[in-house]
Amino acid sequence: MSQSRLLCILLNYRTAEMCARAARAAVTAMEGLDAELVIVDNASGDGSFAALRDMVAEAGWPHVRVVDAGRNGGFGAGNNHGIRAGRSDGLAPEYVYILNPDAFPEPDAIHVLTNWLDAHPKTGIAGSLIRNEAGAQEYTAFRFPTAAGEFEGASRFGPISRLLRRSRVPLDLPQQAQPVDWLAGASMMLRREMLDQIGLFDETFFLYFEETDLCRRAARAGWQTDYLPQSQVMHIGSVSTGMKRWDRVPQYWLDSRLHYFTKNHGAGYALLATLSHAGGALIWRLRKAVHRRPDLDPPHFLRDLLAHHVRALLSRPARRAAHPSAKRLP
Repeated sequence: MSQSRLLCILLNYRTAEMCARAARAAVTAMEGLDAELVIVDNASGDGSFAALRDMVAEAGWPHVRVVDAGRNGGFGAGNNHGIRAGRSDGLAPEYVYILNPDAFPEPDAIHVLTNWLDAHPKTGIAGSLIRNEAGAQEYTAFRFPTAAGEFEGASRFGPISRLLRRSRVPLDLPQQAQPVDWLAGASMMLRREMLDQIGLFDETFFLYFEETDLCRRAARAGWQTDYLPQSQVMHIGSVSTGMKRWDRVPQYWLDSRLHYFTKNHGAGYALLATLSHAGGALIWRLRKAVHRRPDLDPPHFLRDLLAHHVRALLSRPARRAAHPSAKRLP
């Protein structure tokens, strides 16, 4: 059993009751480990901080504390706040475990991730198998997004998917431990040595794509990302973000997507990715009309995607004039 020092981060935004449930599951899964849990309230403003603080005090957990981020800077900023808060004993953790407030690890889930990192020094990131409330496995292991992947995903057309199978972003559900490009951030463990080398989450991303970017930076620095189906977590999903109930794709998703492609591939490639998505979406729309299929995208998604990119292109000269270092993204 590993005795590596571990810091667990649980980020809350207006989901205090759900977060308390996740904290109880995390405390159980931390048993036997040299671990502390920091619950970060991302400036909920709804009494969450006090409710969680009282819950921890009532439970009498000696290695759990609640901190206030002071602002809602998003997923990456909130988790960075918890990482910087560190352990109460002042000792630097060897691993950092990120857990969503609507995710509930099995009793051995954190042990599996910790032991894996102990045994695989070239692995910088390890993540869990995620199941939904019905017990079905979710897609949480992925290839890095590309222009070809944008076209494949938007077209939803079998022949195209077969032709571009190596560009399809979601991986077929892995049945054994394997390296992947990136993992969803609902349950992932990060090696502190890797974070010291590549930095924490890029806080330009408010929500979405931040874990994709972190895994890409890790890969470029020579660190491996591993998916471990032995570590299992139940995830309700989209409780804080409301993604399943979106009437329109929010601005922050569009901002994050564009920032990811621009930062990692350049402005020209980002435009190619958007145009590729539009081309695939037009194929889907034609098939949808012919076969009278229901729309699978949020209302006005394609229009919002294209309009967002056009606005970004028109505003770029002004941003560069105001910020001479804008080309050097964080």
